[in-house]
Amino acid sequence: MTQSSSSQQAPEAAKGGMSFGAISSLVGLGALGVFAFQNREDVTVKFIAWDFTWPIWALTIAAALLGALIWFGLGVMRRHRRRKERRDDRRD
Repeated sequence: MTQSSSSQQAPEAAKGGMSFGAISSLVGLGALGVFAFQNREDVTVKFIAWDFTWPIWALTIAAALLGALIWFGLGVMRRHRRRKERRDDRRD
């Protein structure tokens, strides 16, 4: 005989609210919006032969995204190298 009970559901489904990830994402987006609103001034960036003007918020977000992309790329390279080492160890 099987007994079905609603108390045996997954904790997230039993709570019925937003998850921690969703709440933290909304808080992060709100903070990003406040940051963008407070940093609307333009700055001129001079790099080698280039010279361009961007708002501070766009420059900061672009730099953060570039850093995240580099961090992600380094992680992919590390995982690939470890996978290749494990494959070589299995062949030995």
